[in-house]
Amino acid sequence: MSTAKQRLMVALDVPTASEAQKWVRELSGIAGVFKVGLELFVAQGPGIVKTLKQAGAAAIFLDLKLHDIPATMRAAAKQAAELGVDFLTCHCEQAGIFKGLDLGQTKLLAVTVLTSLEAPDLARMGYAPELANPAKLAQLRAELALEAGCHGVVCSGHEAAGMRGLLGGSALIVCPGIRPAAAELHDQKRVMTPRQAILAGASHIVVGRPILQAENPAAAALAIVKELQQADR
Repeated sequence: MSTAKQRLMVALDVPTASEAQKWVRELSGIAGVFKVGLELFVAQGPGIVKTLKQAGAAAIFLDLKLHDIPATMRAAAKQAAELGVDFLTCHCEQAGIFKGLDLGQTKLLAVTVLTSLEAPDLARMGYAPELANPAKLAQLRAELALEAGCHGVVCSGHEAAGMRGLLGGSALIVCPGIRPAAAELHDQKRVMTPRQAILAGASHIVVGRPILQAENPAAAALAIVKELQQADR
């Protein structure tokens, strides 16, 4: 089950270190990666990475979606790498800023199109009709990540198959917006089940609320890992 376990990234969308530690202790035997997003990072600061590793997290995914001027982005990425995080995100449009930057063991993932956005949302943002299409826009942005030498992308499971064809077999394709069949969608729109995402080409899936808000979180996480294991067969 180790391969399936490593594919599951649990989103620690909580504000306190004590809550995050509790989830790591409860789920570290089931999930291989724990995601630290903006809420937890802003609330607790960079020290939360060390805290979670001490609690038993084997790998940390720092999801900051870096988007700023080149000097700031490169400096921030270097600092993140110094923390020892395993994965770090930036936005695809600026992925080229990191070309040639040595981040050691930290793998850079470029965010394509947020899974909370659909075509009407992109149109309202001013995208031309030919680009107000999440799949088309994600593909174009992924090409920028490929040119920049990123280790992979973050995209909806609906784009995973196209990404796998574009980026090749070794690329990391991380899919948030994953919901088991009976789970609530919350603010996610372009969703897939764990099995569907893996079969489409995802290397990893990100799951938060369907696990953390489950009546039995450990059982919910284990069910997802077993579903991933079956998809790998």
